Amino acid sequence: MDEQVILRPFREPDLPFLERLGSDPGVTGRYVWAGFRDPRLRRLRWEKDGYVASDSTALAVIGKDPASGQEAVLGIASWEARDRGGPPGGCYEIGLALLPECRGRGLGTTAHQLMVRHLFDCTLAQRLEAQTDADNIAEQRALERVGFSREGVLRNARFREGSWRDMLIYGMLRTGPDI
Repeated sequence: MDEQVILRPFREPDLPFLERLGSDPGVTGRYVWAGFRDPRLRRLRWEKDGYVASDSTALAVIGKDPASGQEAVLGIASWEARDRGGPPGGCYEIGLALLPECRGRGLGTTAHQLMVRHLFDCTLAQRLEAQTDADNIAEQRALERVGFSREGVLRNARFREGSWRDMLIYGMLRTGPDI
């Protein structure tokens, strides 16, 4: 893959992208879209802490825009602390959404790899988790390429497109057979 991506904190010029996440279903796609949200909430969060905090962080996925060839925000990468009974910061759930025109080019796999490396290098995380719709085969393959293992099915865990959907849970340990 010739294309590269980086993860970086959102900047003020990126705010229109963040606002689109809650107002345009086409931005995140059918597997991530959770309904319309007040677009001002994302700006308020950015003003509060730049979307970087110990309990949850969201970073811009930066790469070349397929249309213009210029550097642009291609998506959002995030993680949120999960309390699984261990010390704070011992487990994070990660998430990723790319613009439709950026999918299918390996950029999601690269962004996942960057998140995993950052969380294992810079936090106390022992475990990372990811959930994906049971129909989202592309995301399942990306997670497996990065080293996540499918751990189970969360039956009827998400309401999407008028029906309850199964979600798959994936996990990765700092040490172990899946790294």
